[in-house]
Amino acid sequence: MRSILPLLSLSALLAPVQALYFYIDGTTPKCFFEELPKDTLVVGHYTAEEFNEQSRTWSKHDGLNIFISVDEVFDNDHRVISQKGSSAGRFTFTAADSGDHKICFTPSSTSGSSGWLSALHPQGGIKLTLDMVIGETSSIESNDKGKIQDIVQKVKDLNSRLQDIRREQVFQRAFPLSELQVVDSPKVEMHSSFNVPNP
Repeated sequence: MRSILPLLSLSALLAPVQALYFYIDGTTPKCFFEELPKDTLVVGHYTAEEFNEQSRTWSKHDGLNIFISVDEVFDNDHRVISQKGSSAGRFTFTAADSGDHKICFTPSSTSGSSGWLSALHPQGGIKLTLDMVIGETSSIESNDKGKIQDIVQKVKDLNSRLQDIRREQVFQRAFPLSELQVVDSPKVEMHSSFNVPNP
């Protein structure tokens, strides 16, 4: 029994993370509020799918767009983001101050489908899958700083190698191959002038 408990705990940690999805009726904005501390970075990935009556499935198409807006409720609804995207995309913002932020998604479609969510069409509308990562900017920046320092070190190494190559090129231009052969030829003559007796 004791050996099973750690395995169950480990399997719970390894379970795949799934994003939240919700349905949007017509062109009505779907909004939710998120209280964010100051200097918090928010990165969201979304995918919108429209219900197809013929195939009875959810599908993406080029005529499906999502308008994303983020307003700071505590600051008289100051708009932080106003972005129009395709049926799948990404949005990013940083909370300038602590407080509630209203995040809204408004779909628009050129499919002409009348199957929006209603009592007549319970499967109609837009299904929006949302995956948001909310984290502190400082921790994200510290990770980026480490990567940047690695890149800076690699650039310094490459510059050092480049300087070595340039020095070698200057040396080769200063002493062409024919001059090096002339310098080597007396050594050959000196070696050939010595006779070593055979034992």
